[in-house]
Formats: sequence, structure tokens, C-alpha cells
Amino acid sequence: MPGIIKERLFTPGPTPLLLEAQLRALTMTLHHRTDAFRALMRETLDHLRYYFNTKNDVIMFASSGTGAMEGAVSNLLSPGDRALIGTAGKFGERWVQLTKAYGIESVVVEAPYGHPVPIAEMKKHLESSGPFRAVFIQATESSTGVRNDVEALGRAVSALPDCCFVVDAITGLGTTDLQPDDWGIDILIGGSQKATMIPPGLAFASISDKAARAMEKSKLPRYYFDYLKERKSLAKGESSYTPATSLVVCLHDSLDYIKKLGRENLIANAALLAEATREAARALGLTNFAVSSPANAVTSINAPAGIESTKVVKEMRSRFGAILTDGQGSMKGQMFRIAHLGYYDFLDLLAILGALEISLQKVGHKCELGSGVRAAQNVYLRHSS
Repeated sequence: MPGIIKERLFTPGPTPLLLEAQLRALTMTLHHRTDAFRALMRETLDHLRYYFNTKNDVIMFASSGTGAMEGAVSNLLSPGDRALIGTAGKFGERWVQLTKAYGIESVVVEAPYGHPVPIAEMKKHLESSGPFRAVFIQATESSTGVRNDVEALGRAVSALPDCCFVVDAITGLGTTDLQPDDWGIDILIGGSQKATMIPPGLAFASISDKAARAMEKSKLPRYYFDYLKERKSLAKGESSYTPATSLVVCLHDSLDYIKKLGRENLIANAALLAEATREAARALGLTNFAVSSPANAVTSINAPAGIESTKVVKEMRSRFGAILTDGQGSMKGQMFRIAHLGYYDFLDLLAILGALEISLQKVGHKCELGSGVRAAQNVYLRHSS
């Protein structure tokens, strides 16, 4: 069809960007070993503590979030240590791969795709299969659209003085209520290309006192992803190595925006969009891939009967420039995902749902035009004052 097609991201990373932060990065030039940059870095780290909802130090690396995940393994553990891993999708499986890469023996509690990790089973292993030096899990598993009960697991791990609790919250931060200090989360991991509304390239990790003590005893090798070395450098407003200066400028302004908006309002926005999307999917005769405990960060929707989700994703992109994500790995073709994080509001959601209705009809799924949008509108009205 002729006409202008504007690409729009509805993926769980990268996400729509905050334009003001991008413009600041383009117009601000700073050397990273100057007082001006040190002041900017210190303020950015203070903003990160607010964003993480923690009093603990938060460190930053120029990397993807996986770099901070790897660092959590190499900084906490020593040869001969054992870890407990809860996995409910492709990113939980990454913890398994990372511990294996470092020769760490792991006990893995695995949930079927679409289900959250069974925390009761994790607790049983803590009581009977230990000792463990670390427990690894996701706050939200973006490959399946499921949220894990990290509060319950954290409270159990916090009772073990020699075991640290590590949570990948790369899509959980800014979309999910997380209370790391109260729940006993020793390392909480984030990434820049998610709810902070800036491009990929920065990874974050908060460090509890308990985790810092464990790191002082750890014997696994590390160099670049050295948490304690980075914490010491950042305390002076510097990074150990050359930082991604433009991204730090972006991050400073995006976090300043989040502070003014309010962390709780950012989370409420994601929750509203997720609930509205789930209701819209049902109105369109579709089912949610997440059987229980759906995440706010992203909604996973089963493909219509007899139609591969890949066709829906391709139709949305070619016809409307709307970029959704297909299922990952064995889930490819079975479901598609619509994300609710980044610079993304309810009007964006109405547009993507209207486009989805047309695309579904074009690929052969019969649905009433406007029914999904109407369902989302009703959710909005229920929550609006």
C-alpha cells in the first residue's frame, strides 16, 4: 500500500527513546576525566539508586546487560561453589550457560515456558540440597512474558548468611514493583535499552554489603567486569575504563525525567498497558502465552489457531512499520510479544492494537475490528479518575 510508513518499536529491547535525552547527548561533549563529567556521573549514580529503589551502591559498565550477569557469576563465586538457578525461559537459561562457562555446579529448577519458576521448589532445594553460594533468577522473563515471585525467594535466601540472591531485572526495572533492600536482593541487574528509554550499551548492578563481602572472598577470574574495582572507581565519579560518555549523558537526563515523573508512575504505566493488552487479546479471540503471573514488561500472545505468529509479526512490520517480536527458540512461530516499556504511552497502545486487528484479518484470523481497542479503552476507563 502506498504512503508513509514510520517504523515504531514495540519490542522488549531496544525500546522507544526519550528524545530530550538523545538531543542532550548530541549537543554535549565531555571528556571522562574532567570535573564536569565526574559531577555528571555522581548525579547519574544517585539517580540510579532512586530508579533501583535501593540505598545500595549501583555500578555501571559499558556493555549489554549480559555483561553484568556474567560479572555477577564471576565476582561472587569460587571454584567448587554451587549455585541454585530458577529458569522459566531463554534468559533464565542464560544463567545456566554462564555458570557452566565458569565451571560452577548448578542445581536448576525449570518451569515450562509460560509458567513462573516454582518458588516452593526453590525453597526446598535451599533447605535440602545446599549449601549454595548464590541463587540466580529473573524478575521478569521477557522471552515468555512471565513474572517470578522474587520477593518470596529473596526472603528465603536472606536467611542464609553465606548465600547471595541475584536477580536479572533488565526488563523488570521500571515495570515491576521491586524492593531489593527489603526483599534481600543482593545484586539487581538492569540494562539501558529498556525502561530507561535510551539506546543499548550500558549495564547496571546494585551491590549489597552481603554481596560485597562475598566478592572479597571470590576466586573466579575477572578483569573488565570487576564489581568492586568498578564500585571504587565510580565512588570518585570515574569508571575504571573508558565509559560510554554519550550514553551516560542520555542516562542522566532520562533518569532525571523518571524522577520527575515518579518511579511508581512509570511502573503503573507499564501495568496499565499490560492489562489493557491482555484484555484486548481476549476480545480478539486470542489467548495469552503466560499461563499465570503475567509480566508488565511484555505481553506474550499465542498465535491464532492454524496461523504462525511469524506471519503476524511480518504483516505488522510490512504494513504498518510496527516491530513486534516473535517467539524465541522453540517458541518461534507459536507466539508474538508486545512490549510495554520505554517511552511508550496509552495512545501508542491504541495504535498498535488497531493495526493488530487489521493484520490479524489479513493473515486469516477472523476478528471484529475495534473489539480489541474497545477492550483496552474500557481498562483505561476503569483505572482513570
